Amino acid sequence: MHELAIAESVVEAILERTEDRRVTTVRLAVGRLSGVVPDALEFCFELATVGTPLEGATLEIVVPSGRAHCRSCDREFEKDDLILLCECGSADVEVVAGRELAVTSVEVV
Repeated sequence: MHELAIAESVVEAILERTEDRRVTTVRLAVGRLSGVVPDALEFCFELATVGTPLEGATLEIVVPSGRAHCRSCDREFEKDDLILLCECGSADVEVVAGRELAVTSVEVV
């Protein structure tokens, strides 16, 4: 479950910036094409925060849609699964959005 490693990395990165201040809310962007399962990440976040100033913090996850550009027909389209084929049949597709995995904000007291 790579979500646990991601959650641990998020907690570590936040602790580096907030030190010992209590964190009440963490907001993440987890794109639909990132390969990360938001529910699993939320579960793992709870585990990773135990005994830290983030314990009990609310995790808010925004899930941006995926967007891709077909190099064959020059069409841009929404894509919410990892089967990267254009309607024209081409697999020459570039993902332009939806792979985000970022901490967007943190609230501390």
